[in-house]
Amino acid sequence: MMENYEHYITKNIKDVCRTKMISPIIYLILLLALWILSPISEIVVPEKADSNDSLTKLYKQDVSYIDTKLTDLYFTGYTQTSLGFTTGYYYYTMRGDECILVLLSPSTSEEGLPKITALHTKGRLAKRDRAAKDVLDNLSKDLNWTETGIASKVSPYYINEPDCRNFRSYLLLFLYFASMLYAFISLILLVIYYRFPLLSPPVRQLSRFGKPAELLAEAEEELATLPQLATDDMFITEHYFIETSKYGIAIVPIREIIWVYKHSTLHKFFWYHFSISYTLHITANKHLYIHCPKNIKSDIDGIMDYLAEANHDILVGFSEENRLAVQEKQGTPLQIEKFLEILKKRI
Repeated sequence: MMENYEHYITKNIKDVCRTKMISPIIYLILLLALWILSPISEIVVPEKADSNDSLTKLYKQDVSYIDTKLTDLYFTGYTQTSLGFTTGYYYYTMRGDECILVLLSPSTSEEGLPKITALHTKGRLAKRDRAAKDVLDNLSKDLNWTETGIASKVSPYYINEPDCRNFRSYLLLFLYFASMLYAFISLILLVIYYRFPLLSPPVRQLSRFGKPAELLAEAEEELATLPQLATDDMFITEHYFIETSKYGIAIVPIREIIWVYKHSTLHKFFWYHFSISYTLHITANKHLYIHCPKNIKSDIDGIMDYLAEANHDILVGFSEENRLAVQEKQGTPLQIEKFLEILKKRI
């Protein structure tokens, strides 16, 4: 049965776009779930806490970060250090009927003011850790109290302001929103390419050789009247090489192709060899590079032979001589190409 290739390239562009939409959609759903189920949302918008709200009650309600007002904070005389640097100053204050510890950043506390009359702050609500216990232990000695006695008067939870404004928090938020923005933009672009295939990269890159819309229409027409050579996902028409695989779409005028070669990849799992696949590499004028991965050798050999017959100027096979000839013809490689060449030599 003869296959219908009517608008085949456009249909495949839409199919590839539709398939690629799945990943950003799933990722955005996962980010939404992470926003709902994790404290990330509270870092951005902490829970508003009244001055009389108990820290114990808030902690048991699974509140991780709070935005609150404090009054009459007194410096304990103890600090938090990391790698020899002071990263926080411990204060105590009354909050309703309970005494609480508050760890403030050096900038907020102005490096240890004896008393802070009023403060509006955001911080992580944390259970008393080893460092906070050590502060209470030292305070008990200063006040000639027992550790048990002072611990019974102080809330088992404290406010940690530096943990709400540290590098890790900012890095987490940056990665979260940057990846969200990337996924969202990718999804929007894929929707645009799906709706308007003429704007998709495979068609836009034809602008190097002429008017993309006209070249696409010509390629579609030639493919619709049956290709001169066809494999599962590679086609040769009178004037074009066309790839329509799940890895991407490519349309290249045969007259613009200057070099074709293949390389093999051995697929294995530990010591067991599964198979060998072949990748077709096509270099065209104006620094256009096409890679057609995971094909069988006979298909690629047939494509290469046909291209060489259709355009006698095409260099066939990988060799240093061909590489230098292509580089000379293309002119000075682009900066990224230079970088890749250096990287290959290093490796």
